[in-house]
Amino acid sequence: MSPRMRLWLVATGGAGLAALLVAACLDLPRFGGDRHPYGDQAVEASLSRHTANTVASVTFDQRAFDTLGEMSILFAAVLGSVVLLRQTRDEHRARPEPAAVSRPVRRYALLVLPVALLTGLYVVAHGQVSPGGGFQGGVVAATALHLLYLGADYRALERVRPIAPYEAGDALAASAYLVTGLAALLAGSAFLANTLLPYGTFNTLASAGTVPLLNAAIGMEVACAVVVLLAGFLDQAVEIVDEGEHDDGEYHDDPRQRGK
Repeated sequence: MSPRMRLWLVATGGAGLAALLVAACLDLPRFGGDRHPYGDQAVEASLSRHTANTVASVTFDQRAFDTLGEMSILFAAVLGSVVLLRQTRDEHRARPEPAAVSRPVRRYALLVLPVALLTGLYVVAHGQVSPGGGFQGGVVAATALHLLYLGADYRALERVRPIAPYEAGDALAASAYLVTGLAALLAGSAFLANTLLPYGTFNTLASAGTVPLLNAAIGMEVACAVVVLLAGFLDQAVEIVDEGEHDDGEYHDDPRQRGK
């Protein structure tokens, strides 16, 4: 494609997007009011489906299709990073040297790790009844595992996070989100409509219909994606060495001390 054709495509797409934005802004509610129709409708829809957390209702019910797009962006970003950071023919892996970690840092990291991991899982599980959800809890759970890298060394982290299961978990979680939406479609409703399960009792874990399912799928996808993404960067920092370099035993298990 020629540069001129690419320029025309960008200009045409930009003009169309600008027109849509202008049309949307012209129909927005007036500024300065004490009540907002969108907020009122979101709260009403949340309560009608027994979802205590209105944000979770908007994310996984009223705008679940938008959340699918956000999840797809993260999935594509991780996939692209894995492809770009893969080991090439002119590289080889060198076992990282054990890091010298001070005892206070080691004790603190190993003490906080299970607490942080449990907190992340709690935030995911209670996304429909309290602030938080799959996105936030997934990040907390994934980063909690990496406290083992700070408190021990990279080899200890490798033992608790083999990459293949997390890659499979990322794909399965994304598929579960899609399957939930298709199940609603097959049941005669709209894609991702919250009509498959009973809404349950308000402000309990067994409430909000399909919101907990979608929230759990997002939590699993985000946690696995973050683990895979960080693994790619950490591998580059402490393991991958160019063929022209020599592993003389002076490398340290610290990205700041040892680079590619």
